[in-house]
Amino acid sequence: MASNAHFYINWAKERLDEMDAILASFEGKTSQVTADSRAAADRIVADLRVKRDEFLEEMKKQGEAGEAAWQQTKARMESDWNGFQAEVKKYVERFGDQLKQQRSAFEDAAAAQLKAWRESAEKFQAFSGELAASRRAQIDAAVKQMKAEASTAEANLQKLSKAGSESWAVLSAGLSESRAAFDRANQAAWEAFKRASSE
Repeated sequence: MASNAHFYINWAKERLDEMDAILASFEGKTSQVTADSRAAADRIVADLRVKRDEFLEEMKKQGEAGEAAWQQTKARMESDWNGFQAEVKKYVERFGDQLKQQRSAFEDAAAAQLKAWRESAEKFQAFSGELAASRRAQIDAAVKQMKAEASTAEANLQKLSKAGSESWAVLSAGLSESRAAFDRANQAAWEAFKRASSE
């Protein structure tokens, strides 16, 4: 059965996956920065790794904590997430053109988001199987809606990816829009699960 904090775990995991994808993208490119800029690029990537590790530690610490504990921690983790995004912006603004890094980082982050959508939908589908048949309809409907919204998000992210010349601000806004849609769909599925479980 799902924990009372499933929504928060999905929320944190989606962001952690995005952090990992962006870090991998940047780490693979820092060696291509001009020699005089390499130290600065490495420093920003190191700062990103620290922020990612702090986020992961907070997530692990919460583990299967209750919903109330997660609600308190989420604000702190949201601040950590925003700090990570600010460092990403700094890196892209400074080195993105030199490395043609914007597109790669965007595509990696988008792939991480879409993976989170799929994994979350699969988890809710599995939870649905744990309920009596009469209670599954609510969750199945929420999962179907989540999958439909995931398809919409994927199409929007692909349009941005194919457009070619968007700035990091535009690409980042597309990721934020998709992330917000994920959060809404995740919340709706979780609420449906809680309703179905309590009937």
